[in-house]
Amino acid sequence: MSIIIKGGTVVTAEGQARADVLIVGEKVHAVGVGLDAPAGARTIDASGAFVMPGGIDPHTHMELPFMGTVASEDFFSGTSAAAAGGTTMIIDFVIPAPKESLLAAYKKWRGWAEKAAADYSFHVAVTWWDESVAADMGTLCREHGVNSFKHFMAYKNAIMVDDEVLISSFLRAKELGAICTVHAENGELVFRLQREVFERGITGPEGHPLSRPPEVEGEAANRAIRIAEVIGVPVYIVHNSCFDSMEAIARAKAEGQRVFGEVLAQHLVIDDSVYLNPDWDRAAAFVMSPPFRAKEHQAALWKGLQGGVLDTTATDHCCFCAPQKRGGAGDPAMTDFRKIPNGTGGIEDRMSVLWHHGVGAGRLTPSEFVAVTSTNTAKVFNIHPRKGAIAPGSDADIVIWDPAGSRTISAKTHHQKVDTNIYEGMTVTGVAAVTLSRGRVLWENGQLKTQPGTGRYIDRPCFPDYWTAQMRRNEACTPRGVARTLPKR
Repeated sequence: MSIIIKGGTVVTAEGQARADVLIVGEKVHAVGVGLDAPAGARTIDASGAFVMPGGIDPHTHMELPFMGTVASEDFFSGTSAAAAGGTTMIIDFVIPAPKESLLAAYKKWRGWAEKAAADYSFHVAVTWWDESVAADMGTLCREHGVNSFKHFMAYKNAIMVDDEVLISSFLRAKELGAICTVHAENGELVFRLQREVFERGITGPEGHPLSRPPEVEGEAANRAIRIAEVIGVPVYIVHNSCFDSMEAIARAKAEGQRVFGEVLAQHLVIDDSVYLNPDWDRAAAFVMSPPFRAKEHQAALWKGLQGGVLDTTATDHCCFCAPQKRGGAGDPAMTDFRKIPNGTGGIEDRMSVLWHHGVGAGRLTPSEFVAVTSTNTAKVFNIHPRKGAIAPGSDADIVIWDPAGSRTISAKTHHQKVDTNIYEGMTVTGVAAVTLSRGRVLWENGQLKTQPGTGRYIDRPCFPDYWTAQMRRNEACTPRGVARTLPKR
């Protein structure tokens, strides 16, 4: 079926202009003024609206087994909720258990994701090391379109990796032309601080941020970045929540290192006062890692997003309902904050929250909004211009955005499979009016039209464009940026 979107303003990361968009099948066929519709084509009126690339969320966890439970959001409900908010693709995470084959875990996650309503791809975590892991990394890159590997520097006695594993995996990623992604928190220090805080009698959710101060994030981010510098591999630091980690990224970028920074929408607008809520269940709903920070960190993160220190926005969407957050402990006053499953939702709300507090507040232009919600992610993970663009030949992943539309966010009305919403009561201006995935309408007139299994797995080839510059730098320089050809004495 053909669709023509008429009368809107097309916004891309490069700029904006009034234009029509013709979709034939799954692809954008033409973009221009006064396009003629083929016979039988459906016309969608976008007058007064922006026509933008669908959002890409590079950090989600659907159906994740974690901390003794399983995330409540599945791949169908999660991608459907994403579509309601204007997001048309997710990059989720395969997280093998220690000693579990990476390839076996990948195939298991692929099975879970078959019900997805919109397109998806996977990062694969390296949680242990031997030569079989190196071999699986090669197979995943060559045969399964995986070009990114995740490393947890947090969660001791679970999935945390030490520097030996980190270095081994970074070296293998360099051989394969893959990018290394990192959850940067000093897990050993967090483990000790958790014990200290708990032994001081602070057992509720308020203990969570006390045990994970900004310094543990900054130290780990700097360490990962410096290891990547020495090895000569690009690195992507996920969910930066504070000035400390962002400072490490800014310094490395200023030195010419290939480093990318991600920020979560929620870290831009929510502060650490939420952990002091006298309602234990409400406070526990905000337990995630890294935790929410003091307000001054939010101001710094916005500046980092505006200034290009931070490249992408995500959600780390990982939902746990109130009974799961309690962990079956009964009286919440007796619970141990160290056992509260880490995770919050937000995939349905990311785009509106960022538009309202970004574009609406004058912090971002519409084109910058498209860049940080879609195009930059597509470029970093090597799926541009198939995704993150509106151009002939691109996938018809499009959101028709109503900049004047508003809604009040609430768990009572959202489409996420979780019984709370971290943005509860927030009124936002700027909403998805129509969402299309590969030319299929998923959201329209406030109604979901998703079907299980219509999403497609998206291959992401290794050696993206920026790897060419990285390899030249590796050939020309030592790890510290000094020319290899030294003057004779």
